[in-house]
Amino acid sequence: MNRFLLSAAALSLTAGMASADYTLTILHTNDFHARFEPISKYDGPCGAEDNTEGKCFGGTARLVNAIAEARGRTNNAILVDGGDQFQGTLFYSYYKGKMAAEFMNKLGYDGMTVGNHEFDDGPEVLAGFMDAVDFPILMSNADVSAEPLLADKLAKSTVIERGGEKIGLIGLTPEDTDELASPGDNITFSDPVAAVQGEVDALTAMGVNKIIVLSHSSYAVDQKVAAETTGVDVIVGGHSNTLLSNTNDRAEGPYPTMVGDTAIVQAYAYGKYLGELNVTFDDAGTITEASGEPILIDAAVTEDAATVARIAELAQPLEEIRNKVVAQTAEPIGGDRAVCRAVECTMGNLIADAMLARVADQGISVAIQNGGGIRASIDAGEVTMGDVLTVLPFQNTLSTFEVTGAVLLEALENGVGQVEEGAGRFPQVAGITFTFDAAAEAGSRVSDVMVGGMALDMDKVYGVVSNNYVRNGGDGYKMFKTAANPYDFGPDLADVTAEYLAANAPYTPYTDGRIKVK
Repeated sequence: MNRFLLSAAALSLTAGMASADYTLTILHTNDFHARFEPISKYDGPCGAEDNTEGKCFGGTARLVNAIAEARGRTNNAILVDGGDQFQGTLFYSYYKGKMAAEFMNKLGYDGMTVGNHEFDDGPEVLAGFMDAVDFPILMSNADVSAEPLLADKLAKSTVIERGGEKIGLIGLTPEDTDELASPGDNITFSDPVAAVQGEVDALTAMGVNKIIVLSHSSYAVDQKVAAETTGVDVIVGGHSNTLLSNTNDRAEGPYPTMVGDTAIVQAYAYGKYLGELNVTFDDAGTITEASGEPILIDAAVTEDAATVARIAELAQPLEEIRNKVVAQTAEPIGGDRAVCRAVECTMGNLIADAMLARVADQGISVAIQNGGGIRASIDAGEVTMGDVLTVLPFQNTLSTFEVTGAVLLEALENGVGQVEEGAGRFPQVAGITFTFDAAAEAGSRVSDVMVGGMALDMDKVYGVVSNNYVRNGGDGYKMFKTAANPYDFGPDLADVTAEYLAANAPYTPYTDGRIKVK
């Protein structure tokens, strides 16, 4: 408390308008995806030996110290999250939201928005997570009034206080969450711009003039919201796993990205970075200065010993599953989201080949795997079941069904329809080849479709295998919901992939031009 008193005293001695300036440090994470343990450069598991040698990144134990150090650099700090704490490793599969709640409470978060993956197991798991955390979880662009599990607890916005000032927090989630996850039939999602403006207006009417949107909506949507609303000071983003930086060559934009008077930030994903934005507001609540940079959580950040011990304790029930070696791979198998959501990728070929091989004797000729379901790469060498489950954490099952060639073409058009946004619907395939032109109008991008070496017949019925999420309309594949002879209860996709790797070990990853880009 003395630091705040000293700061206030120092401010009172300054003259003129400077006495009204208010400085806030916004620490932020997004798209953590249950990466409680350190990650490799491929965003997958990083072994103990590599961690000792300084080759790993992230992990909650490092975040504990990184956040403590960042808080020590400022008198006023908040810690917020841009959504998607859920899903991504065996920790989530086993503990659901309980482990995320424990560690987010330990880290001292002040607020979080709902990511689409917070709905992967329906409203029930999200509601239990909300009961367990010590901070508000927000979502402005959805009507939850008809969902009894969330109706009285999931607010659109809230007000917190820090350093004697009120700060408005607004949550934002993807408008197409009903396609991306499993929110159920009782929740409807709406336009982000209108939703945010409505909450800004309400907060402004309460006298709050410092407003932060916690947005799990993508860098592109955040820029649109900033441009088309008034009164938003900062947008802390997520969903697109975007690295913003002033020093990293791989950054997609500056940190912060300014759109008018609004500062937009995002810090990649998986706990690899901690965002640190320093903003100064004048008396009217307008930002006069915004600067910062994501902090790389590498070996230079020490791990908190108590947190390491607690994670090891929670990992014990998972060890037997995770450590089972299922295969060898001669080279890294690439599952990078920027690749697998845009072009043919080696992990996509592996998974699609595995799916098709499993059901080829059932008259199935085409496999489609959504690129968004591919969550990590696998390094060269031994492949464990834990590695495979990190790539395919969703417990999706194989689904087989029948559709006409016309529906298959519609599905491929859907798959490439949002490629410029890096959408998860991008189709990784087997048994089928096609060309697409991203510069063409969405809905007319696909050409030269071949199945089994023969031109696609619009009237012919084809057997298809996918995962149960896609077959039931996920990622925009609504044309599959009415498919003939559906069976959604095949084996787990991770098990199918692991068995295919084992049968083809040592596996050599490859691409073969099955997806061509004009």
